[in-house]
Amino acid sequence: MRHKIAGRHFGRTANQRKALLRGVISALLLHERIETTIARAKEARKLAERLITLGVRGDLNSRRVAVSTLANKEAVTKLFNTIAPRLQGRNGGYLRIVQTRRRVNDGAGMAVLEFVDFEEERGKKEAGEKKPEKAGKEPKAKKQEGEKKEPKEKKEKK
Repeated sequence: MRHKIAGRHFGRTANQRKALLRGVISALLLHERIETTIARAKEARKLAERLITLGVRGDLNSRRVAVSTLANKEAVTKLFNTIAPRLQGRNGGYLRIVQTRRRVNDGAGMAVLEFVDFEEERGKKEAGEKKPEKAGKEPKAKKQEGEKKEPKEKKEKK
């Protein structure tokens, strides 16, 4: 029995577990929404919220601690430049876990791990990126019931 032992081991050694969580958190910071197992999402949320708090703090030492934890400079840059300023006024609770389905292969519970303001940010991006419709194209005419397809001509081989 594992009395008073916190954390999940995922059936891995310490180094493998650390690498797994680094990858999950890096993907979360880069994509802002990921789907993973419920257990991984719960463990990743603990570490990710600590890193986001470092990003909100924003000083040089916080950046160095984040780089040493993640070892992905692109993710750390995005954390400090775009994500942290967005969450500046919040006192924790930056992430949400939404349980979604059971995985087909092994029946593991799956969940979406995302930032609490993900939908708002996506709505802002979509509103800014709406493409104007092309004026030159007309919709295709629908076929009448009596019309049939004409066979294509076969190409001759030389």
